[in-house]
Amino acid sequence: MNTMTYRGYAARIEYDDADSLFFGRIAGIQDRVGFHADNVADLKVAFHEAVDDYIATCSKVGKDPQKPFSGKVMFRIDPEIHRRAARAAELEGVSLNNWAEQVLDRAAGG
Repeated sequence: MNTMTYRGYAARIEYDDADSLFFGRIAGIQDRVGFHADNVADLKVAFHEAVDDYIATCSKVGKDPQKPFSGKVMFRIDPEIHRRAARAAELEGVSLNNWAEQVLDRAAGG
């Protein structure tokens, strides 16, 4: 994967061949926080600095920094899928919440 993580924040990393630069942006928050460097070691430093600066800037202006995800997922699904998922969870001896977490984790490459 082309990602970096630091202090609970993650960023997707891309490469711009025309400018010979690696660049990234903190994912999962609405505030736009980006960073770049011309090598991986400096990119990691730039990412850490971007996260630290974001948190410090939020503190200076009296704003809580956004956290990437709360861990709560709410979505609607077809009732038949809900029934089958609940049955699968029961057959595995876990709650539907735990079953869904395991399935999503596997699907997301965890």
